[in-house]
Amino acid sequence: MNPLNRKQIMIVDDDVPIGDMLEEMLAKEGYHVTRAYSGTEALLLLAKARPDLVLLDLMLPGLSGEETLPKLRGVPVIVVSAKVDVQDKVNLLLGGAADYVTKPFDTQELLARIVAALRKSAAASPVLTFEDLSLDTLAHTVTAAGQPVHLTRTEYAILKLLLQNPTQVLAKSVLLDRIGGDTPDCTESSLKIHMSHLRKKLREAGGREYIEAVWGIGFKMKAES
Repeated sequence: MNPLNRKQIMIVDDDVPIGDMLEEMLAKEGYHVTRAYSGTEALLLLAKARPDLVLLDLMLPGLSGEETLPKLRGVPVIVVSAKVDVQDKVNLLLGGAADYVTKPFDTQELLARIVAALRKSAAASPVLTFEDLSLDTLAHTVTAAGQPVHLTRTEYAILKLLLQNPTQVLAKSVLLDRIGGDTPDCTESSLKIHMSHLRKKLREAGGREYIEAVWGIGFKMKAES
């Protein structure tokens, strides 16, 4: 499976049939999907867990798509709208949208644009994410299920390395080698303690395990079952 397909996509559209169609299409491709039916609901969901991409309609109840877009900073947004005016597209793209797709749309084209936006975001974003876990490499902050997690320098370095390689099992020797320059206090004997404290902090904030031990090898990120 394409690793991009484990990403979380939020659909923000009050048109239920279109939203259902989008959700079914994305689920078939392996994406995790959340739904919001208004701009206000989208922002509430965003406060709890950060999606990897948002599909945003413009004509929404309450906060319109145009009003919602500036509040979605840090998340790539593809506007999916029936509005075809060129100036609307220009304004939204300049206002922060990653792309603009006009309804009705070709599903294969939309899927391709989603993949392109996710790839661009992964290459440019200072934020590393894994499901509802987020690490901001610029602000040096971590959140799990929307809750801040306060880590030591060594715990932060371990988590950052794991998030940079979310599908791989990292051997203990690799962890020590890769983080040793930044965290000289982390030794073979202390790694287990640092990892135990990190897993406990994430578990207390997010209510589940985010890192799993692979017996005899090392550690990897643990997907929610």
